[in-house]
Amino acid sequence: MRPRTYSVWLETLSSLVPDGRTHRLSIVVAGMLRHAAEVAGARFGTDAPEGSAAASLIRAAEDDDPDQVANQIGDLVERLFRDAKVAGSRVNARGDEYSILDSAIQEFALWYAMPWE
Repeated sequence: MRPRTYSVWLETLSSLVPDGRTHRLSIVVAGMLRHAAEVAGARFGTDAPEGSAAASLIRAAEDDDPDQVANQIGDLVERLFRDAKVAGSRVNARGDEYSILDSAIQEFALWYAMPWE
């Protein structure tokens, strides 16, 4: 991914995450990652360097199991939020903690799942 693109993503997250709604943020993050997976796939095909972000994104895009996807890109999502200097976890009105990161990974994994079709 180009450094300029990544810096725009960080700026976007820095702006949106603090006051944003998780169900909206998770889709934005999943969309960014889906885009990155498509770019990686177009650039490397199946020959992405092992252990690279590109390889992780390509493998994750081929899976629809949120647990497997989390294993592939969980570290990338955490780094994205850390680099943007925004919290990936929240607490709801009842005091229960939840994760924007987990929601984004689930949205990524289920990107093409449309049960109404």
